[in-house]
Amino acid sequence: MTILDGTTLYGITLYGIKSCDTIKKARRWLSDNGIKYHFHDYRKDGLTLQQLQEWSEELAWEQLLNKRGTTWRNLPDEQKQSINKDQALALMVEYPAMIKRPLLDTGSEKHLGFRADLYKQIFAPITR
Repeated sequence: MTILDGTTLYGITLYGIKSCDTIKKARRWLSDNGIKYHFHDYRKDGLTLQQLQEWSEELAWEQLLNKRGTTWRNLPDEQKQSINKDQALALMVEYPAMIKRPLLDTGSEKHLGFRADLYKQIFAPITR
């Protein structure tokens, strides 16, 4: 995370899908707290296998995989039971809704999901 002054951050990227309710909450929290960020929509802006592989080095692929969504639930049971890292990452590239959202990249670390208390902790130096 790069702090240029006491109130503005640059180098923050929020990844997700624009229509997702959790993304809307995270974006609202960031805006309400004066956090400058770039929003990367998986569907509109795309996503590469290389990005997912890099993320899976910091965050386990099992954490990245959204098993609560309908895309996952609609997979055949045998595919879900035998899934491995390579298969999961390929599915996430093909079906971005299978990636847990949001993914917040501060430039120095990545966080999955949105909780106001977590974001407050992450951005504590500038939201006092």
